[in-house]
Amino acid sequence: MRIVLAEDQFLLREGLIRLLEPHGFEVVSVVGSGPELVRALDVERPDLVLADIRMPPTHTDEGLRAVLEARRRHIGQPSLLLSQYVDQLYARELLADGEGGVGYLLKDRVFDATQFVSALRQVAGGGTVMDPDVVTAMMSGSGRDEKVTRLTDRERDVLHGMAEGRSNAAIAALLVITEKAVTKHIGNIMQKLDLPPSKDDNRRVLAVLTYLNHS
Repeated sequence: MRIVLAEDQFLLREGLIRLLEPHGFEVVSVVGSGPELVRALDVERPDLVLADIRMPPTHTDEGLRAVLEARRRHIGQPSLLLSQYVDQLYARELLADGEGGVGYLLKDRVFDATQFVSALRQVAGGGTVMDPDVVTAMMSGSGRDEKVTRLTDRERDVLHGMAEGRSNAAIAALLVITEKAVTKHIGNIMQKLDLPPSKDDNRRVLAVLTYLNHS
């Protein structure tokens, strides 16, 4: 799997390369700024872009801006962003187009190699991976549509698992309930949020998160 890596911190950049290569990822380009990232994505057209949100020259949201620009040029470009911070605005913009795999992880998740590699493969395959803290922030923000208040505590737990990109089986294991119960809860969630049920996990997650995000 071909990856473009955008990270300006030397130690983290080298650590990511050492982590990725043994797991079958080929880092085809390494860049340290937003403009360089846009150019690299135009040239390489990778299977996945892994980018820090805050990069030179502004050290604000250059990585995010570069990824969004690339996704406008190349619809569906799988993209996973890393950050030290939870920011609802960043998550909102990343999810806005609803096309292709996306992810938003906090940097401390990188140190769990198995989980991190799994997240990369899920995003590259068109899935969605959101850090639990990001999901919590999105679900607890002010100004949510009254439809969200219709959900029971258990349905919120299931929705949280969906937003993290978990399968029905994984949600069932996490909540210690049956997979059949999870399916029933998801049906209730979709009905209460006026969202049509879908067998497509990625569209399901994006639909729920986008709805919560824009409510």
